[in-house]
Parts: sequence; structure tokens; C-alpha cells
Amino acid sequence: MAAVDALIRERMASEHAPRIPEVTAHLVGGGGKRVRPLITVATARMMGHEGEDHIKLAATVEFIHTATLLHDDVVDESTQRRGRPTANLLWDNPSSVLVGDYLFARSFQLMVETGSLRVLDILSGAAATIAEGEVLQLSAARNLATTEETYLRVVRGKTAALFEAAAEVGGVLAGAPEDQVRALAEFGDALGISFQMVDDWLDYGGAGDGIGKNLGDDFREGKLTLPVIRALERGDEEERSFWREAIEKGRSDDFGRARAIVERHGTLEETRSEALAWRDRAKAALDRLPPHDLRDLLADLADYVVARAE
Repeated sequence: MAAVDALIRERMASEHAPRIPEVTAHLVGGGGKRVRPLITVATARMMGHEGEDHIKLAATVEFIHTATLLHDDVVDESTQRRGRPTANLLWDNPSSVLVGDYLFARSFQLMVETGSLRVLDILSGAAATIAEGEVLQLSAARNLATTEETYLRVVRGKTAALFEAAAEVGGVLAGAPEDQVRALAEFGDALGISFQMVDDWLDYGGAGDGIGKNLGDDFREGKLTLPVIRALERGDEEERSFWREAIEKGRSDDFGRARAIVERHGTLEETRSEALAWRDRAKAALDRLPPHDLRDLLADLADYVVARAE
């Protein structure tokens, strides 16, 4: 991981546009856990890769992730990430968008350097799926007819796709058997879904305050996440009227009432339970792989991702 960080610092440099490393350093150095690149490094080594290309792919994964964060904060008009001001707040929206574009370009350069068309296909496909998931979320925002199926499609797109690709390319790079590559991909998919559901649980105050983000951002942005979708199904007309005003029309900022409703119907706790169930699926996928210390590390990582919900 030290080698991954060194490569990230090297490739985020720009001779002619110093704002690029300034903006990138703010986010890359902002306390992120590097979960996705860690998955790539661990899966490649676990499956027997002995070269250095896994370092490039891990940096690729982090660049894609960082680029999407820069773009997301502009789209969501966010002001805080990981307990710090967002790049769009410190600089401006154009800088965030363009630096994100630069990181996407850098990520594709790194992919190509591995010389693997299949790796390029997996990671470029993930980048497209992420964008698709974000657009789907945008179109589903403030729509009370959003279903759990659509919600899961959004989660798989905007979050799980990169987890899945990060795990899958490690196995591909190592030349692992197809059934094991599939198990790695399923591990990443389930872990990513679990990760996002924990975030959605936290947004409604599942773990109280002090989590490095603004509570209620999803509510204020009109996002239909699992706690709300299920609360809508069970609510009475008075509660549905509240959601129409708050979500569809954006006329209410009564986050306290929204939080009370999801707690009353038990959907906050259900979201937590769903996150833990997807964590268990991720660990079950690992059980289909040969015993290895790094397999145990990845199982521990799955527990770590949902530790905030336990």
C-alpha cells in the first residue's frame, strides 16, 4: 500500500496545472481508508501474482474512486466529506469537475500499462456503470415511486461496481481459474452493497453524531434510500404527506421527523441488518477460495466495513 500511495502521488502530479495536485491531495490525503485499492493488492497477491502491475491497478481504482467523489460533491452540492470541507467548497465546481476528469484519464493510462485487455474491459466497464448508477440515482431522486429494486440497482452502480472490479482484476491479473475470479467478483459486489447500506443507515443517524459527515444529507437531497422506501410502504397518509412535502417538493427540512418515522417503522434497524447480511454473503464468497492469510485479511476487511453498524 505504501507503493500504491507513492504511485498515486507520482501520477497525480501536473507540470502545467498545479491546481490538479492541490485538489487531488486534499481528497486523497483526507483520511480515506483506501479500502478499494487494498482489495486489489490483496486479491492479486492472494491468487499468486508476483509482478508489480497490481500496484498500478490499485492506483487506478483509487483514481476512479477519487474522480467520482469530486464529481459527486459537485452534483450533490456537498460541503463536507470525511469531516473536512469538500474540494468544490474550497476551490470551485469547475476545478472539481476538471480535476476529476484528469484523474479518470490518468486511471486509463495506468490500466493500459498493464497490457491486459480484459483488465481494461473490467475497469472501464466499472467506470461506465458508476456513471450510469449516479444518473439513475439523479433520475430517481424525489420520486416516491422508487422501488427497492431500483435502489439496489443504484447501489450496485454507484458503489458496488468499483468494489467488484477491484477484486476481480486482482484475480484476472494473477491468472486465477475462472470460478475463483467469479468468487472474487461476488465478494466485491456484496461488500460494496454492504458498504453503501451502512452509509445509508448512518445518514439517518444510525450511529449517532461524530461520523465525519452531515447527518440527513440524503434526506435533504431527496434520495430514496432503503430506510425511506420501506417507511413509505408502511406509513399512514399523514406520514406519506410528510414525505411528499419533504422529498417530492423539497419543502421540509424537518430531518428530526424523518428520522423519527424510519425509527418508528423499524426500517433503520432493517437497513443495518441488510448491511450485515450482505457482509455475510461477501465472506461466504471468500470461502470458495483456497485458504490463505490474505483471504483471512479480506474477511476481516468485510467485518471492518460494517463495524460502524455493529
